[in-house]
Amino acid sequence: MAHACGTLRPMTAHSLHPHEEKHFQSTETVRDVVIGMSDGLTVPFALAAGLSGAVGSSRIIVLAGLAEIAAGSIAMGLGGYLAARGDAEHYASERRREEREIVERPADEEEEIYTIFSEYGVTRAEGKPVLWALKRNPKAWVNFMMRFELGLEEPAHNRARQSALVIALSYIAGGFIPLLPYMLLAAGAQALHASVAITLVALFVFGAIKGRLTGSGTWKAALQTTLIGGVAAAAAYALAKALSAHPL
Repeated sequence: MAHACGTLRPMTAHSLHPHEEKHFQSTETVRDVVIGMSDGLTVPFALAAGLSGAVGSSRIIVLAGLAEIAAGSIAMGLGGYLAARGDAEHYASERRREEREIVERPADEEEEIYTIFSEYGVTRAEGKPVLWALKRNPKAWVNFMMRFELGLEEPAHNRARQSALVIALSYIAGGFIPLLPYMLLAAGAQALHASVAITLVALFVFGAIKGRLTGSGTWKAALQTTLIGGVAAAAAYALAKALSAHPL
């Protein structure tokens, strides 16, 4: 009994808390939000600032901004839809080609697998059992070639519609931020100052969140996003001011 008890392993911190890797999974959705929100914050912000340099009516700026948000969200959403559809069609085309090749040119496909293995330091002898296992399962063989030879992942079934919706809604959400002061304040100059303040803060916060999620650096992404939006708005304002002072 003592001997049996001696074989029991003590509980350790590692056994009580097994290692769990946490990876961010929604990279495509994040990309769509970033695309929509970045343009949604920047373009209407630049438009409103530019119009502020030429007209003093907040009503005109709001109407122009709402029209731009409507057009921009539709255009951006459609662009996202077409891009996602293109990815899905490309994947389907490449998959059909791989399915034909493992039937018509199996020897060439086998050599491609050995080449892939060699890139990871796996010899032909070590890779042969894996190759035979893949050959017994043609679907797995095609999946392997799609991922490791072509670097393609199968898109989600409703990816195109989801991408269009996320980009469009993100654009709308971002676009209303710089327009909000013009909706609440009648004085154009006062609304401009408030719009600049809240939009720069929104750009900074959005950039920080984007940098944290994507791993590009919180402060770097925040400052970069704020700088781009601020420069675009300043350029639009300066141009509109100059043109209004010296009409063509």
